[in-house]
Formats: sequence, C-alpha cells, structure tokens
Amino acid sequence: MSERLIQSVERAADILELFLVTKPELSIKEISENLNLSKSTVHGIIKTLEHRGYLQQNPEDLKYKPGIKLFELGNFVGKHLDIGKIARPIIRDLVDELNETVHLVSLQRDEIIYIEKVEGHSALTIYSHIGKRAPFHSTGVGKAILAHLNENEANRILSSINLESFTKYTMTNIEEIKEQLHSIREQGYAVDDEEIELGLKCIAAPIFNHQGNVIASISCAAPKMRLDENRLPQVIAGIKRAAAEISSDLGYRGKNIL
Repeated sequence: MSERLIQSVERAADILELFLVTKPELSIKEISENLNLSKSTVHGIIKTLEHRGYLQQNPEDLKYKPGIKLFELGNFVGKHLDIGKIARPIIRDLVDELNETVHLVSLQRDEIIYIEKVEGHSALTIYSHIGKRAPFHSTGVGKAILAHLNENEANRILSSINLESFTKYTMTNIEEIKEQLHSIREQGYAVDDEEIELGLKCIAAPIFNHQGNVIASISCAAPKMRLDENRLPQVIAGIKRAAAEISSDLGYRGKNIL
C-alpha cells in the first residue's frame, strides 16, 4: 500500500475490531495481550476512545465495552447503505455466470418491491419489472423473506394478505405455506415452481442487514425446462453465494447462510 498509514489510528481500529471477535468486555491487560501492545500504549488509546464515546468502562470490573458512539455510527451507516448499488455488480456477475434473469427485491413495510432486474441473453418475458410488487406466498423472493421474519410477523402478514391463486400450482393454504417456510429456513433457499407463472421456475435466497434482519432477497428466474436436475445445483449455489455476498457487504456478520 503506497499511502502512509497512521500507526495510532491503526491501533485504535484494531482495538475496536477486537470486540467483534473476542468478548463484549475486555480489560486493558486482555487487549494488550491480544494485540501484542504495551499496556501504556493501550491505556492511552482507550482513554481517548472513551473520551469520544467509542468505548465505555464498566465501573464494577473496570473493563471496557463498545460505546454509544459506535452504535450511532452503525445505525447511520445501515440506514444509508444503498442495497441496489451494493448488489448491482454482484447481480451482473451472477447473470454472466448463469445467463438467466436475476431479480433483487426489497422488503418495504409489508410489501415486497422489485428494485433490480438484470436479464440474461436468452431471457423470456416474465411477471416482474422494477417497481412491481411481489406476492409473498407465490414467489421465491417472497417466500425467502417470509421464511426469515420472526414467527409473529410472518403469521401477521400471512393473515392479512390475499392468498391469490395465480396458477394451479399456487399454494394458498396457510398451514401448508408455514410448513414450506420451515423447509426454506432449513435449506437456505426458496423455490417458486410455476406458482406465479406457468413454465417459470425461480430459486431465491434471503439477504440480511447488519442487525441480522432479513430486508431483501435475490432470485434467478428461468424457464422450468432450463432448471433441470443437472443445472439446479449450480443455480442454487450461485444464488446463495450472491445473497451471502450482498449480506456481508451490508454488514451482516451472522451465521453462514451458504
């Protein structure tokens, strides 16, 4: 790296990031040993971070933990991340890999909105377009999100939406939908098998934000004949990988969703 880095700032960042991989509270001795720094160096940096609100001291055991300023900054970054901008290059790479249409949808209040759509070279005209609302119960993107909401929220949405039948394969029984949502959580992806449009099959995976909440999903849509048993594993792996990359770029540090 050609730029001149400031050592004290590097060390301050190392101390803050140490809380991500160790314990929620650390003593000066623990920080010193983990980072191989002298106690006097750690003490000076910590007192500065404490003064600015980035760390706070527990008066009972004198250990330090992340302060309110970090919480404020994290919330600010989370609110101003442009998921479309972050996802766009990842989506384009996936379209190049699969040569199929890829969608990105966002959860906005109780609605799912298509916010990105990149078509493969052999794309067909399908149900979606940017700005269109997606049904929760009959699309892969909808079910991928619904499956990862908390149970009360998912039940509330299922009770309030119109479980419209779009094709003979659309699932409209709430109990059957709930069983399917359980399977989706277990496998990490959702399938729409001609449920919104005859001849169309979609594979979708959830996207999580820095707080671990599902906020969006991504899917690959193609004619069912092109998503046969030989090709399906490649598409599933690609969709799950892309969803994990986007989630990571949004600050998600939860369990591995691949």
